[in-house]
Amino acid sequence: MSIKLITDKDKGLFNKLAVHPIQSWEWGEFRGKEGHKIVRLGQYEGDKLIKVFQLTFHKIPFFKFTAGHLAQCDLVDALVIEELKKIGRDNNAIFIKVEPSVILSEEKRAEEEDKLLLYGLKPGKSIFIRSTSEIDLTKSEKEIFDSFKNKTRYNIRVAEKHGVTIGQDNSDSAFENYLNLLFETTSRQGFFSHNQGYHRLQWQILRPAGISHLLTAVYQDEILASFLVFVFNNILYYPYGASTREHREVMAPTLLMWEAMKFGKKIGCNKFDLWGDIDVNSLPPNHPYQGFHRFKEGFSPTLVKLIATHDLVLNQTVYKLYNFVDTLRWKLLKLKAKLE
Repeated sequence: MSIKLITDKDKGLFNKLAVHPIQSWEWGEFRGKEGHKIVRLGQYEGDKLIKVFQLTFHKIPFFKFTAGHLAQCDLVDALVIEELKKIGRDNNAIFIKVEPSVILSEEKRAEEEDKLLLYGLKPGKSIFIRSTSEIDLTKSEKEIFDSFKNKTRYNIRVAEKHGVTIGQDNSDSAFENYLNLLFETTSRQGFFSHNQGYHRLQWQILRPAGISHLLTAVYQDEILASFLVFVFNNILYYPYGASTREHREVMAPTLLMWEAMKFGKKIGCNKFDLWGDIDVNSLPPNHPYQGFHRFKEGFSPTLVKLIATHDLVLNQTVYKLYNFVDTLRWKLLKLKAKLE
């Protein structure tokens, strides 16, 4: 078994082995154009490439250090960890955050988390929610629809009765409308969001690659809701959703979610990953995540847990300082959001 850097010639095979859109070659190009350093590694069994890993290194403002992130990756082992240590030190990283995106049984997940501790990693702050909800798209449309909660099925029929229409619209004007809705939605729900430049650059790279698709719900010639979905290795993902307050009575987002599933089935996806979800009992009733959980819950998905986030710490002293400053920064951001 060996670890080697991946070159451009292996791009096609890289994407076939990547376990998540954030591990895709195009996602690396997107993050690279943002100014982050991208490192792609391959794990080989003899001459056969069996796993791929894409790291991003982020410069820490006003310091010479970086922070590494191995986001939504495949399972790592001792050999991969040793290579990460070398690459991390070469890039003056304080730590590398490791967040595997592999669905395992509770017992196997615990075993993998124990391995990470044995490799010397520490439990770390999550960037991506460590659980998600999934819907099986191999079932018939009737089976899927019948599994929804009564209220969700009712709301879908309400939207259909009002004449809400759903379609894919990848035009520039539709994307700009989506961006406006997205920032209206995140502001209304109290979430932090990347800036518009981030979303535009992502769209410019992932759309031509066939990963990003924009689905819209239109009522009386007005776009009421937009979902930007990813399609990658026969899985449909729902990373971004946006809607307006106007005409909420026609239930456009509910119909849009159902039509997104039918879109996924039509193009051959076998699963719909809702891109993060929570255990309803794990957060207080007034937590902002409860709203999006209730919306997703109506579609009766299966909640699955991912391996917990762990940090491969390469500079203990600076790591402690970094965590202190990061905690303080988030407290200030939340305070600012409350005051605005």
